[in-house]
Amino acid sequence: MFDLSLPWWEFMARAAIVYAFLLITLRVIGKRQFGELSPFDLILLLIISNAVQNSMNGGDDSVTGGLILAGTLMFIDYVLGIITFKFKKAGALIEGKPQVIIYNGQIDTKITRRQRLGEEDIKAALRQEGVSSLSEVKMAVLENDGSISVIKNKSPVS
Repeated sequence: MFDLSLPWWEFMARAAIVYAFLLITLRVIGKRQFGELSPFDLILLLIISNAVQNSMNGGDDSVTGGLILAGTLMFIDYVLGIITFKFKKAGALIEGKPQVIIYNGQIDTKITRRQRLGEEDIKAALRQEGVSSLSEVKMAVLENDGSISVIKNKSPVS
């Protein structure tokens, strides 16, 4: 139950490698994937977690191995949080930067194509903000977490 089949440091190395691989891969996929999970996104995440489990534990089913893996992943996440907070360039590289996808009612198709953000996704985000037309939008920003923030044009004062 507590006996390891691999050296403790190998669990840590495996966890770090898998974490780095997934971080890079998910960064390349784009922000669109992180906003609100569709059933397909949820299924993908569940399958990925199952797929990488064995690469991290190396066939070890001990409690100790699981605790080492969990602790290592939490430590890496903690350290990356500190790095992204203290070093803005590292934060932009790891987390990305918010991107303006609509400015003065005009969609930036270059950014939306690169982020694989469809017109229906944009329209849904606008509707959630009570916007029915692009002309009502001063600016819409694709945030790091995949959500879309909308700033409406100021309504004329009568």
